[in-house]
Amino acid sequence: MGFFKNFNNKPTPKEVAKDRLKLILIHDRGEIAPEIISKIKEEILEVISKYIDIQVDDVEISVNKSGDEEGANSSALVANIPIRNIRGR
Repeated sequence: MGFFKNFNNKPTPKEVAKDRLKLILIHDRGEIAPEIISKIKEEILEVISKYIDIQVDDVEISVNKSGDEEGANSSALVANIPIRNIRGR
């Protein structure tokens, strides 16, 4: 079965989500527009909800910025996603 998987050029949902998160984390000191955060939230929840039953109304996603002692700024995507049940159990 693994042999045929190599011919599929379509990225898996996991790979798509990972790439999106990388883009967010790489984004340096610039501000991220609320529309972009909303779209990211929507797409992340779409992928996660394929595998986990989540409470969509209680999801919180934000970008937090912090500076270290050397003056470098960093950003982090923070997601609080309440889980109801894990599918496939």
